[in-house]
Amino acid sequence: PLTFQVKNKAPAEVQITAEQLLREAKERELELLPPPPQQKITDVEELNDYKLRKRKTFEDNIRKNRTVISNWIKYAQWEESLKEIQRARSIYERALDVDYRNVTLWLKYAEMEMKNRQVNHARNIWDRAITTLPRVNQFWYKYTYMEEMLGNIAGSRQVFERWMEWQPEEQAWHSYINFELRYKEVDRARTIYERYILFTLLVIVHPDVKNWIKYARFEEKHSYFAHARKVYERAVEFFGEEHMDEHLYVAFAKFEENQKEFERVRVIYKYALDRIPKQEAQNLFKNYTIFEKKFGDRRGIEDIIVSKRRFQYEEEVKANPHNYDAWFDYLRLVESDTDAETVREVYERAIANVPPIQEKRHWKRYIYLWVNYALYEELEAKASKRTRQVYQACIELIPHKKFTFAKMWLLYAQFEIRQKNLPRARRALGTSIGKCPKNKLFKGYIELELQLREFDRCRKLYEKFLEFAPENCTSWIKFAELETILGDIDRARAIYELAIGQPRLDMPEVLWKSYIDFEIEQEEYEKTRNLYRRLLQRTQHVKVWISFAQFELSAGREESLSRCRQIYEEANKAMRNCEEKEERVMLLESWRNFEEEFGTDTTKERIDKLMPEKIKKRRKLQAEDGSDAGWEEYYDYIFPEDTANQPNLKLLAMAKLWKKQQQESEAAEMDPDKDIDESQS
Repeated sequence: PLTFQVKNKAPAEVQITAEQLLREAKERELELLPPPPQQKITDVEELNDYKLRKRKTFEDNIRKNRTVISNWIKYAQWEESLKEIQRARSIYERALDVDYRNVTLWLKYAEMEMKNRQVNHARNIWDRAITTLPRVNQFWYKYTYMEEMLGNIAGSRQVFERWMEWQPEEQAWHSYINFELRYKEVDRARTIYERYILFTLLVIVHPDVKNWIKYARFEEKHSYFAHARKVYERAVEFFGEEHMDEHLYVAFAKFEENQKEFERVRVIYKYALDRIPKQEAQNLFKNYTIFEKKFGDRRGIEDIIVSKRRFQYEEEVKANPHNYDAWFDYLRLVESDTDAETVREVYERAIANVPPIQEKRHWKRYIYLWVNYALYEELEAKASKRTRQVYQACIELIPHKKFTFAKMWLLYAQFEIRQKNLPRARRALGTSIGKCPKNKLFKGYIELELQLREFDRCRKLYEKFLEFAPENCTSWIKFAELETILGDIDRARAIYELAIGQPRLDMPEVLWKSYIDFEIEQEEYEKTRNLYRRLLQRTQHVKVWISFAQFELSAGREESLSRCRQIYEEANKAMRNCEEKEERVMLLESWRNFEEEFGTDTTKERIDKLMPEKIKKRRKLQAEDGSDAGWEEYYDYIFPEDTANQPNLKLLAMAKLWKKQQQESEAAEMDPDKDIDESQS
């Protein structure tokens, strides 16, 4: 055999994928084929020939696939269009032999018989359909509707009865009831309702409440109010307390409301609200509120609103007893509406939820429950004895060895003072300082004694306070101020001396400033200068020098200017070796401001020569891991006084001169015409 070899095995320039082929085939399916030519039949022979060909086509389609019911239906409908009813009936029967469970087939068969007014045939088909497939509701609906349209009410009722024997779903029962109501058969409809309710009781495990409500509304609609009430009562009894549903009680209450039985309505709502879980009774609350707004008084409306909110808070605190914010809201509600005993009961329940961990951050919200409880007993209930018991119980509960709350001690002491029981207040504050000393406790106790003008007690308390916290500068200052107010200057000065002699202080600058201000007030300028000198021995901070100079300036003597200038001179010499150049610049600027206001031209010129030159520099940065992090620009100061920096200044001046010459030469190159004009001129 001949073999052909492909010479060019390279891929084609235009590649066609399988997806493109499929898409093109799909697009061509949409192209319209030309319609078949119209055929005109002129005689019987041509008609018979046409029928034969069509029947052969249908039979071939059926023979190819017998299970495709649409082919059978098309065949039967074609025969029906030719008025060949017997042939169409035969085709439907053959199709039913193939698939008798097909619902569409039965429907088309029966519709054909009804369309051609073959009523008995249609009845026969419907009987066969409901016998074969009794759970297909559509057959029953169609059958009953046909009998009703034919006026055969007894026959339609008989079909419904047959249907009910199969215990269908809810809608079938309601269709039967509506059928009876259309013909004013109220007693029959009631009997059907009773049968349906009995059916739900015996067959359905969890019957729906809406069927009872529909039954009751049926009785109400036909003015059988006693029967309707009885239906509601039976429903409530049947569901009991285990399966209570708010919809049943809402419907029952609305029925009684329509009958103007308002007390009954109120009893129904309260009965339901007491037994249904609160999260499932939102609609019930809403309807009860609307009812009270319509027919109740103001007190009733407030009661329902408060009751609703109380139930919400109860659910919250049950879910999380340590949710103190929920307890606060709950207590605020009960305080505004209920009696003292109820409020006390809620407070006792709230304070019983002690935080499980003995850490202060967990107790901060909890302790305010006790505070509010004590304030309520004192201000609202006017029970001073119970208030004292609340404070004492709270103080005993707090673990003072780990932490304490100064607020509780101070509130207790203030309460005892309001009760004019000063010894108890002092005893409580003394106990607090002995058990768990805190700055706030000392301050509160001292403030109390100051208000009582017990200055000896204040001195003793300050001594204890400073023994407890000698680093607290505020306490030293307050103690000295107290002695100053009392006129004991030597004692105040001794306190300041003791304070600045402490090895560790939290705010030494504040203490020194207060001491200096104290001496200035006493006009002890020599002692003030000695204080400044002692302070400068400890620190060379620029603000101390500036403050010293300003003090000398404000002394108000003839030699104050020379003294002030001398302080600036000393400060400048002392800060030449200072690493923080910004502080030295600050000093020089303060000095320059002083000279501008009080100095001569010579002194002004001198200070101008001392001012530094500000230059921009770059330095290399390093990351935490030691790698290179780039460069950083910063400003540095070069002081003329520093001889080591003189070469730098000369180099800086030469760089500026060179930069100026470069700029001038560049400007000349950019504008040659200007040079020619200048040369001509």
